[in-house]
Amino acid sequence: QVQLVESGGGLVQPGGSLRLSCAASGIIFSINTMGWYRQAPGKERELVATITSSGSTNYADSVKGRFTISRDNAKSTVYLQMNSLKPEDTAVYYCSARYTSYKWGQGTQVTVSS
Repeated sequence: QVQLVESGGGLVQPGGSLRLSCAASGIIFSINTMGWYRQAPGKERELVATITSSGSTNYADSVKGRFTISRDNAKSTVYLQMNSLKPEDTAVYYCSARYTSYKWGQGTQVTVSS
């Protein structure tokens, strides 16, 4: 049974930082492209960042230079370091794993507000 469990969300002030983690089980983690997506109220889910099995990364233009995705294959965990957070980063953040199909976590809320 595939499980992706996100953690690390919360309330942070503008300009602050958060680090999201996603622990995976039930998949061969090292061969999966891992990703972070987000969905704000009333909006569609959008790509934040992805990292391939070889470590190549891709970012949405809105987060380039502020967010960093990384992975630890030994721990079957993917991370999203989020710096210089803005109110528009407020959303539910979802972890994804993709090999032949997408698998999703349950999401973690990130709220950026003063």
